[in-house]
Formats: sequence, C-alpha cells, structure tokens
Amino acid sequence: MGRRSERLSRQGALAGDAGEGDVIQVVSRAFDVLRCFEGHEARLGNLEISNRCGLPRSTVSRLTHTLTRMGQLVYLPRDQKYRIGPSAVAMSASMMKGAQLRSMIRQRLQEVAEQLPGTVGLVVPDRFNLVYVQFARSAAALGLHEGTGSRISMASTAAGAAYTAALAPEVGDAFIADMEREAPEAAKILKPRIEANRQSLRERGYVVACGLWSPHINGLAVPIWSPQYQTFVVITIGLLSSMYDEHRLHAEVAPLMVELGRSLASLVEGAEGDVFNNRISRKPVAMAVHNNNKPINSEGVNELEAGTRRARPARSLRAGDGRR
Repeated sequence: MGRRSERLSRQGALAGDAGEGDVIQVVSRAFDVLRCFEGHEARLGNLEISNRCGLPRSTVSRLTHTLTRMGQLVYLPRDQKYRIGPSAVAMSASMMKGAQLRSMIRQRLQEVAEQLPGTVGLVVPDRFNLVYVQFARSAAALGLHEGTGSRISMASTAAGAAYTAALAPEVGDAFIADMEREAPEAAKILKPRIEANRQSLRERGYVVACGLWSPHINGLAVPIWSPQYQTFVVITIGLLSSMYDEHRLHAEVAPLMVELGRSLASLVEGAEGDVFNNRISRKPVAMAVHNNNKPINSEGVNELEAGTRRARPARSLRAGDGRR
C-alpha cells in the first residue's frame, strides 16, 4: 500500500490533483518557452512566444532574458527576436550522439518505407504532442511529409493513441484528466477512444487511427519501451486513406509495422539506456503490448515510469495478430 500510494500520489500531482507543490512553475514555463522554437532557425519575439505558449508577455520577457543569459536563447537586436542558443544546441547534440545506432534505426525505418508509400517515423512524447526523432519515406511516398523535429498531436494521431494506450490505466487516465484541464478540445478526441485503443494494443500489438488527423490520412502505430526515456516511444506510419483503408492497414501494413517494432525494440533495449548510443548488445526482443493492470514496483522513478510497464518479450506473441 505504501509504495503504490506514493507513486499514485506523484502521478496525481502531475495531473494537477495534488496542487502545484511538486512542480516548480518557473522551470515548467521555461521549457514551455523553449518548445515554441520548432527548428534551429526559428526566430520569435516575446509577443509571439506569449501567444504560442499562453503565458503573460511580462512573464515571457523575464524568461527569455534569463534563458538568454544561460545561452539557451540568443537575442537578435536587428530583428528584436530570439532564436535557439548555443547551450541548447550543445545539449541537444550531446543527447543525439551515437551515429551508428541512429543510422541503424533509420535503415530499419527506410526498409519499411520502401514497401509502403507513406512516412514511417520514430516519435517520442512531449506533453500533449509527440516529436519525430527519426523518419523515412520512399521516393513514391504520398500524403504525410513530416521530418525530424516535427511535432504531431497526441490526441488525433495513431502514435498518440498507441502511446496513451501503452501507459498503465491509472497513469493514462491521469494524463487524460490533465489534458482535459489544459487542452480540453484534444481530450474530447482522445478520451472516448482510450478503451478501444487499449483493447487493440492488448489483442493486436498496435493501434490504428483513421481520418482523425486528416480525412485523407490513415495511421498505424506500435509503442515500444525505451530504457533511455523510461516510458514508451512509438513507431508510426501515415498513409493516404484512398489507398489504405482500415482493412488494408490490418492486413498489409500491420505485419510490417509489428515486425519493425520487434526489430527496433531489440535495438532500443540493447542500447544500455541511450537510444542513440552505439553500444549494441544482444537482448531478448521486446514488444510494447500492455497485458495487465498491475503497476510496476520501482524506486526513484519519474511520473510516467511509475505507471508504464516494460514491454513483454516478443515470444509471448504467437502470431502477428497478437493472439497468445
């Protein structure tokens, strides 16, 4: 009772149920400001940042001043705007080391992209969005044209559906409750589908979303456990709905994506805690299929880690449709 109560209390605090005591607001807001800069070349003034992140302009002014002194931002006097600074670039570069594994991940994505005319990507969660860290597409790809660093909605994409379905139920429910407070329109899209998404993940090992992000795009996604991020990352693909209806997603796309999930889960699990580290060891392949409702017992975990479950070995799946 004791440890589980502590974990759920921390998760409740994340969702806002336990007040603001566990969240240092100035740090949270500083990251909100940095998230506004999508791409190294982005230039934004205080008013634009204020509009994007919903903070008062006076607050934004103090934050950009501090972030500039820290080197996270650079002020451009001629434009009277800011851009990402050298410290932020250096931090990002240090996290993206390990060209060998990065190349291997991209190669696996490209192998699938050559067989399907869409965009295949690896995305990581960032609050109510997901961000592409790797992607691939064939020369004949149609529809989606996302790239590294592109941000997509958690609520209206197959990737977001797969990520939230992979979370332990109490953590996923707390996350949606948080979304209802901060992004109610997004929550209205995601909440009614969460149970169906969980069932699909349990039974098949993947989640589909048809026409949510765009009526012209259908998607399929497979979550995998990431030791680096201590939560789930997601392999996802977007295809033209006119070419790939839901039946074709299940029949033709799902087998390739599930196999890709197995392959990348092996790489990520073997990365010794760093997705982009080039130390690759051979470990059992893991699938992010969420099969029980029991939270893990772990010390010193973060909010999402406390409620996410490590992927079960792929050998527990007897067939590509997820039946045991």
